[in-house]
Amino acid sequence: MPQPNSISAITSKPWPNGLLIRARSLADAPGITALHNLPGYRWGTMRLPYHGVEEITRGIEQQASGVTGLVAFLDGTIVGDLGLQPAKGRRAHAGTIGMGVHDNFTRRGIGRALLGEAIAMADDWLNLRRLELTVYTDNAAAISLYQSFGFQIEGTMTDYAYRAGQYVDAFTMARLRR
Repeated sequence: MPQPNSISAITSKPWPNGLLIRARSLADAPGITALHNLPGYRWGTMRLPYHGVEEITRGIEQQASGVTGLVAFLDGTIVGDLGLQPAKGRRAHAGTIGMGVHDNFTRRGIGRALLGEAIAMADDWLNLRRLELTVYTDNAAAISLYQSFGFQIEGTMTDYAYRAGQYVDAFTMARLRR
């Protein structure tokens, strides 16, 4: 039997050695701020430059009910984060995922571990049938990761966001649990 936090609940692949994933807390605000201010992290998200600790702290404090916020730690550093937000009402079967990984820790299995834990929570605890996310069309690594978990591209949003002086397109992707 694997030790908790050592093997992805969905893929059965081992996590990187020393990786810890846990619920986000107020004490994580400084580390999350540092993560969100990294240029590579920001490039793949909707984040703007120059987040302050106070802003991140308020975001954690004012987190909507039902949102699951996860952080990934490696060697005492926050190396990734993920939010899973279930919808309400007639879309209570769906949830939205947003995530990112530290610039210096990409391609090490951290995103896979975070996404695996979110999907396990969605499938096994929240009974979410549909998981949705948005990803820039030029983020091949993230698209490949999402597809490996069964996410499919459902459409392209032209000029979805303004990033680094130009408009960029995004895919809307979803994973359906049958």
